[in-house]
Amino acid sequence: MISDPIEFELFKNALFGIADEMALTVFRTTYSGVLKDNMDYSTALFDGDGVLVAQGLTLPGHLGSMPTAIAAVKQAFAGQIDPGDVFILNDPFQGGMHLPDVFIFKPIFRPGEDKGPIAWGCAVCHQTDVGGRVPGSNASDSTEIYQEGLRIPPLKFYERGQRNETLFSLIEKNVRVPVKVFGDLRAQLAACHIAEQAVIELAAHYGTETLSSYMTELVDYAERMTRAALRDLPEGVYDFLDHIDDDGIDVGKPIPLKVTITKSGDAIAVDWTGSAPQVKGAINNTLSYTKSASYCAIRSILPQNIPTNEGVFRAITVTAPQGTIANMVLPGACAARGLTGFRMVDCMFGALAKMLPDQVFAASDGGNTGVSIGGYYADRSPFIYVDFTCCAWGARPYADGLDGNSHIYANMASQPIEVTETEQPLQIIAYEFIRDAMGPGKFRGGAPFRREYRLLAEEAVLQVRSDRRDFRPFGLYGGGAGQPSMNYLNPDQNSELLPSKLTMTMRRGDLFRHEVAGGGGWGDPLDRDPALVLRDVLNDFVSECAAREDYGVVLEGKPLAVDTAATAELRQQMRTRRKWDEVPVYTRGDALAAD
Repeated sequence: MISDPIEFELFKNALFGIADEMALTVFRTTYSGVLKDNMDYSTALFDGDGVLVAQGLTLPGHLGSMPTAIAAVKQAFAGQIDPGDVFILNDPFQGGMHLPDVFIFKPIFRPGEDKGPIAWGCAVCHQTDVGGRVPGSNASDSTEIYQEGLRIPPLKFYERGQRNETLFSLIEKNVRVPVKVFGDLRAQLAACHIAEQAVIELAAHYGTETLSSYMTELVDYAERMTRAALRDLPEGVYDFLDHIDDDGIDVGKPIPLKVTITKSGDAIAVDWTGSAPQVKGAINNTLSYTKSASYCAIRSILPQNIPTNEGVFRAITVTAPQGTIANMVLPGACAARGLTGFRMVDCMFGALAKMLPDQVFAASDGGNTGVSIGGYYADRSPFIYVDFTCCAWGARPYADGLDGNSHIYANMASQPIEVTETEQPLQIIAYEFIRDAMGPGKFRGGAPFRREYRLLAEEAVLQVRSDRRDFRPFGLYGGGAGQPSMNYLNPDQNSELLPSKLTMTMRRGDLFRHEVAGGGGWGDPLDRDPALVLRDVLNDFVSECAAREDYGVVLEGKPLAVDTAATAELRQQMRTRRKWDEVPVYTRGDALAAD
């Protein structure tokens, strides 16, 4: 136990500050838009034994997977870890998640000592391209891992400070944009170097033994706090069934996601039994990524002051049968597995809403949508644009969902239009909120946006990973479902909908439009403050028609104002017509009835 709590608090903040500085180093030094703008990367520190001690800024999806990745490195190189080594991997079947997410691990040694690492630094980044059949290596219609790109098992990227020239050459010859890939890998190396310098300074200040004991105590402290918080939650078994529209191969065939959460004492068990068998399309999860989604949802209902590290995970058991979409086996494809991970978080919220109805929010946009556009300039040099879009939170029990804000599982930002148009042969025609797309409720869902991309090159491959077309974001406790996502090519000439998941060719002048699904609502829409409805109408989030039909709010006059008497009368008529015996827990939209 720690005898000086003030010193321990300072140490804790110093360690998390290092992890954050690693993330900022990637942000400052990286090359590709998917990192410097979307911020699809994560950083962390481990103790000398490979236990996750401190997570940096950015993505929960990466961070919960890191213990599995470092365990694969330690197993592959037991007894062969030396000062100056740097390890790399991306193989989903040996510690990774999907091929574009490349892990870099650096063991940190005390200068002049070779007694084993005192810590590890890690940075994982989504690379713009890792080869494979399509630019961006992220297609949802691949059917086996061998189509998706270069698989890197745990290997030494540097050995005792010397580059692995064979591996560098192999990567260079298998990716379409090596300048960006190696620039981003160098950003990861820089982040780990920052971690090394800072940890060595901490070791000099505290001593190696105290550093080790404080790291151990920090993890144990997080576990104690987590278990104490879990003891206060209601006991019981809570489940939820949701569906992904399809896998992009068997179009129109819904894919069930089933979760059962068992809260007992100071622990929670999350079981994904009942979810679909492994699918043909590339939306299968590794178990590590399923764990990440589960950890993220549970962490969101715990007190904010708990340090997020492996101590939190110790109180949460996650299981999924092998050979399912939640725990794939060879030769499963997984390039677009992010879609399933995001949907799993919302599925978790569906179950947790039964446990904590006053804390859990409705389904978000179902993100994140992945859009990749890749091809060649006239001189045959390649371009690849990779964008991830998620922008609408589900409504909360106490407030509207956030508008234009990333899903809780992502913490991603949108890429600036000016940068996109400068760096890629693309023109962004529209980037705007969609009216009437959010689920109505006492608190409405977050507003999503549409984006339109016009191709200025001769030809490109477009790949899109989206969902929530048939199974819309669910509302909670009377709140309505959000509107579905939509894909179009040249909508002014052709109004026909494209599939939610696709790979196709674009020609010069073609315009691709994607509309994100709206967040689900929370609570009875007829209980929403009419003044808030009026504000949404004036801000063009809600039409006058939807104000009347969804919220029972009558607006009259110029300038518009709420007709209080007509609103009260209309709302009473609507309550009488709908004949609710009790408020529905879920409202799912068109594919499934309210239940």
